[in-house]
Amino acid sequence: MKTLLIANRGEIAVRVMRTARRLGLRTVAVYSDADRDAGHVRAADAAVRIGAAAPRASYLDIEALLAAARAAGADAVHPGYGFLAENAAFAAACEAAGLVFVGPSAEAIEAMGNKALAKQRMREAGVPCIPGYDGEDTRNERFIDEAARIGFPLMVKAAAGGGGRGMRLVMQASDLPAALDSARSEAQGAFGDGRLILERALMAPRHVEVQVMADAHGRTIHLGERDCSIQRRHQKIVEEAPSPAVDAALRERMGASAVAVARQIGYRGAGTVEFLLDTDGAYYFMEMNTRLQVEHPVTEAVTGLDLVELQLRVAAGEPLPIAQEDVHLRGHAIEVRLCAESPASDFLPQTGTIARWRAAEGARTDHALRDGSVVSPWYDSMLAKVIAHGATREQAARQLADALDRTVCLGLPTNRSFLAMVLRHPAFLSGDFSTGFIGRHFPGNAERAAPVPDAVWTVAAAALATLPAPEHAVGGEFLGWSSTGVHARSVRLGLGLASGEAPRRFAVHANGDSVGVRDAQGNVRTVRWLGLPEGDRLRLELDGLACEALAVRGARGIALQMTGVEAGAEAVFEDLTFEPAASAGGPGAGGSLRAPLNGRVVKVLRQAGEAVRRGDPIVVLEAMKMEHVLAAPHDGTVAELGVDEGQQVAPGQALARVEAVQGVAQAAAVN
Repeated sequence: MKTLLIANRGEIAVRVMRTARRLGLRTVAVYSDADRDAGHVRAADAAVRIGAAAPRASYLDIEALLAAARAAGADAVHPGYGFLAENAAFAAACEAAGLVFVGPSAEAIEAMGNKALAKQRMREAGVPCIPGYDGEDTRNERFIDEAARIGFPLMVKAAAGGGGRGMRLVMQASDLPAALDSARSEAQGAFGDGRLILERALMAPRHVEVQVMADAHGRTIHLGERDCSIQRRHQKIVEEAPSPAVDAALRERMGASAVAVARQIGYRGAGTVEFLLDTDGAYYFMEMNTRLQVEHPVTEAVTGLDLVELQLRVAAGEPLPIAQEDVHLRGHAIEVRLCAESPASDFLPQTGTIARWRAAEGARTDHALRDGSVVSPWYDSMLAKVIAHGATREQAARQLADALDRTVCLGLPTNRSFLAMVLRHPAFLSGDFSTGFIGRHFPGNAERAAPVPDAVWTVAAAALATLPAPEHAVGGEFLGWSSTGVHARSVRLGLGLASGEAPRRFAVHANGDSVGVRDAQGNVRTVRWLGLPEGDRLRLELDGLACEALAVRGARGIALQMTGVEAGAEAVFEDLTFEPAASAGGPGAGGSLRAPLNGRVVKVLRQAGEAVRRGDPIVVLEAMKMEHVLAAPHDGTVAELGVDEGQQVAPGQALARVEAVQGVAQAAAVN
């Protein structure tokens, strides 16, 4: 093995390259048209274009990937995770082409790639599984009959793939048909396979998975467990090792079960056996991920092992260099997934340009970002992973929350502040939680919102009114400062459609380097600039207290993050000073249904003239590998439909307009 092609993108591609380069391997990146200038392309020794932006035209195109390997002279392929990482046909095609596939055999992937077949096989092997239905008949009528037998609540799951896509929790029989249709559509779009299974839903389980590693010489070991119970939309956002709910005896039992699963299918390489751990200590097999996991860094932190190195060595035919008795867990590690999304808008994915990116010192950050990186609607919303390792769980949580405060990702909304709130929540710190953690402790948008402190609004208003404007502003990109500015003006700021927070107006008056900022309630705060801006760094006093801010100004506003005072508080402000007030309305303002992000219209569920109730779905968008339902903002009639199925739409684009029935709009405004 001399040249390794990474059949993936983003942070995992860069992560694999890091170890490959340390082992003396040449690295090859592949890229779509959307990723032509992406970080993983820059990090590789060579790069090959494989197609258009859509995954099916690039990262899911097996022939294009094999052609790229031939063109670059690669003799091995690492699939990363996602895309084709668990595709048996891809593994087989690599082998047929004479390429080393850094992963299990196609047969092992096939055995575990279909959840239904995997569970049937595990039941035969005596591994405990959740009751459900995984038969060949996948008609809605059969599912409805089986659901009556299983009982509610239950989970609808995609038979292939993972990552929470194609998964729906169904609480009652009347909701099942719509959940089946939605899950099937999403699974087909994400994995090219719309088959589904049903499972009884455990309402307060923990998601605990066991990392296994196996070579081709008969040695199979486990590297302990990870707790991945903190999830939104059935997707993990916080992972840790070891699990606070697993003691040494349970770890031994679960580890033995995971090793048995791997041995039962003749597994080779890195894999993860996922279990649901119930409140009574019983655990049930969910699935096996036949690839490297997103959360593998926490296992690396507590074991001191490089899992990618082990993958590469096993793929090269080497025996595992360690036995089970050599595996020791030291300390505690926690990882969070930094995503381009708005927690305060039902975790809606966000697209745009990253104006400033700075990883925090003192923590491991896996990423492929830089200033100017474009977050497109074509791929997953995860931007980076931040990992902390401490002697204790409390120490790791504290270190990670602090690292998030010091991580800078300006230019578009992210979940950075929300993740810090989770890490500091008493229920998380107690270690006593389940997969329902976010629904229980952050049930609505208001609870998930990290309120923008008044100090941040004040500094933003002062900066927009009195500091120099950009010399050049192209396409709304955030650029640097220039020379002259205004000394007194009225400023109106908004936080965009994703925030749900109303715009604010300020009166700003400058007197030398001192700036008075008065809000609509008459409250006055004083900002004093301590010198001119130093790049994106602002030094100032706020009401006499020295602090700093990172600020990037653009044609349409300013992105700002505080350090010192209100450390970590951030916002992307739109300058609405010269915009009509109505333009600041939310996606459903005035009955107008607008696209909250770039995406493709996959379904138009209503017709013009049709009566709807508040909450009725009207349009379904597909973006970042998930479907997003846009519903009627109030009772009324669909007065206009502005899009067709298959159409690409941009943020803010009008999709439909719902004309309220008499009195509804007024009542909604009062409420």
